[in-house]
Order: sequence, then C-alpha cells, then structure tokens
Amino acid sequence: MSALADVGQTNFQDEVLGSKQPVLVDFWAPWCGPCKMLSPVVEKVAAANGGKAKFVKLNTDDNPSIAGQYQVSGIPCLILFKDGQPVDRIVGYVPENVISGMLAKHVA
Repeated sequence: MSALADVGQTNFQDEVLGSKQPVLVDFWAPWCGPCKMLSPVVEKVAAANGGKAKFVKLNTDDNPSIAGQYQVSGIPCLILFKDGQPVDRIVGYVPENVISGMLAKHVA
C-alpha cells in the first residue's frame, strides 16, 4: 500500500492544480508491473523531499479523462506540476536519482 495520497476527478483541481507547492503526480494503474516497481522509489524520493513538494498518485484506469488531458499514453508517468502547470515529466521506470534530479531542477 502506498504512503502517497490518491488524487482523482473530485480533488485533482484542489490538490494538484491549486497547490502552492510543486506537486509530483504518479500516474499508474493496478495492472502495471513497472508502476508497482516505481512506487517504492517515488515514496523514497517523497520521504527525502517531503517539505519541498507534494507527492500524490493518480490511477489512470479510474481517471482516464485526467490522464488524457495531460497526454499520458504510457505508464508509469511522473508529471511535476508547478503553479498549476505541468513543467516536467518522466515516463517509465527510472532510478531514484533521476526523479531527484528532475525535482532539483524545479524545486528550490
């Protein structure tokens, strides 16, 4: 079970687009093997960067309209939102340092 909060149709606007902090959204699905592999990596990065950004996950099976809105065609897909706008993305499984590097570029 993930320590990251779930977002979806009902709270995406408030939790992600309306956030004062940068938000890393993990787009995933329960059937996706690489998503399951990436989840603990994202949680480790979240633990190390908890005060600098918010970390949430979005089930693409349950929220296809949001996934479509941000052109998520492959999962896992991590999209970093800043001031309500997507500023960076990573598609596929990557090691912790790649995610940390992306955050470092955009998060003070």
